[in-house]
Amino acid sequence: MIEILQYDFAQRAVIAAVLIGLVAPIIGVFLVQRRLALLGDGTGHVALTGVGLAIFFNWAPIPMALLAAAIGAISIEIIRDKSKAAGDLALALMFYGGIAGGVMFVSLAPASSSTALNSYLFGSLTTASNSDLLALVLISFAIIVALFFWGRQMFAVGVDTDVAKVLKIPVRFNAILLAILSAGTVVVGMRVVGLLLVSAIMIVPVAAAQQLTKSFKSTMFYGSLIGLISSIVGLLISFSVDVPPGPTIVILALLIFVILTVLAAPINRRTRPKVVKHEHEISP
Repeated sequence: MIEILQYDFAQRAVIAAVLIGLVAPIIGVFLVQRRLALLGDGTGHVALTGVGLAIFFNWAPIPMALLAAAIGAISIEIIRDKSKAAGDLALALMFYGGIAGGVMFVSLAPASSSTALNSYLFGSLTTASNSDLLALVLISFAIIVALFFWGRQMFAVGVDTDVAKVLKIPVRFNAILLAILSAGTVVVGMRVVGLLLVSAIMIVPVAAAQQLTKSFKSTMFYGSLIGLISSIVGLLISFSVDVPPGPTIVILALLIFVILTVLAAPINRRTRPKVVKHEHEISP
């Protein structure tokens, strides 16, 4: 297994896996906090349309996927701000329209190009080039920088929007920024786990970390750690047994979630406050 790391494509794969394993759960914490766990799925489906357009016109897939995902995520957030019910409907429409648009444009492309769709749907690091990896590194760096400057504000908006407005925090700006960062994370993850599964690596490690953590910061830290472990180990397993990396990484993350849930159950029972019941006798 170690011998394969001497190849360039394997080295690129490891770097990409490290990026998505660290970055995706960090954004996922904010999505879970705002109850937007499915935003990554909707954004991933829209990004597929961008990939389809890029394949059809023979353009670079990553910039087009990023543009389409950002437009889709911002649209969902704006509609959701007007009405939660309308936001849920918009998310569903993004699901269906995004994947339909991607498949349609790819089917119209030359036959030699249409086979590339599966690599974006389920992840395929063997076809990632150095320019692809550079783009993923730059997007990941931009996400970290944005969180460094606006992460506290995004947290405050997620806790209580009304309080954030009183504190003069630009609520709309931070909501749209989170949508854009989610789109960037989807694009970073599409080469590793694929657009259909990228939301899982954003949410499942966070859900696993929540089984043992209580604070936002600790959930972010351990979520990233679980995401990193899932990505690296899942990638190495996919190399050794010749299976796609995306499903392997997600299944491993789900397995960690199940294990932590089982381990946390007795701890939560011991720490749960006891409720004392008082019996009152009622005289006739």
